[in-house]
Amino acid sequence: MHETSVPGSSDDSAPKDATVNASRAFIGHARQFLMDQYLPKIERCLERLSDEQIWWRSNPDANSVGNLVLHLCGNGRQWIICGLGGKPDHRQRQGEFDERGPVPRVQLISLLRQTVAEVDAVLANFDSTRLLQQYSIQGTQSTALSAIFHVTEHFSMHTGQIIVLTRLLANVDLAFYDFSSGKPVHTWHKPRGTDETTKNDSN
Repeated sequence: MHETSVPGSSDDSAPKDATVNASRAFIGHARQFLMDQYLPKIERCLERLSDEQIWWRSNPDANSVGNLVLHLCGNGRQWIICGLGGKPDHRQRQGEFDERGPVPRVQLISLLRQTVAEVDAVLANFDSTRLLQQYSIQGTQSTALSAIFHVTEHFSMHTGQIIVLTRLLANVDLAFYDFSSGKPVHTWHKPRGTDETTKNDSN
């Protein structure tokens, strides 16, 4: 007897399940990078800098650490909170770069935490089957997948810039990794004041 596959059988559902799992994993990894890596690393940088250092510019056309933080908040809000989450978009992008401050460090940290928390909430509730759906963001059409990838990559790039500026301005070892055991251990969640003499912030 010739057997035909039945819709919904294990043979048919396997590819679909794999796609759903991959979509969920993609969103989960984006959330992890934003919440557990980039946010605490930027926080550590801000904690090592004075308000004056946060708003220092190497030249009139350069961006300060403060400008980069405002820019990250504006980008994450526009692309994820508004773009995918449906909130009204009132972003004034140029203002993120024109700001000369000093917006106090405490206020910047609070704004960054709040923005990343809202981004995470949107991603946590986002239907992974809609990753390829088109959304109108920043005056153009973008898939949800592209928007999430963009914000994650954008955070990565500017986190690196903030780290470099912090090391130059504060002349400190940010101690993101502990190599004392012979293998890298992430330490950017450790509270300030812990012994960091054996750590190195490069990987």
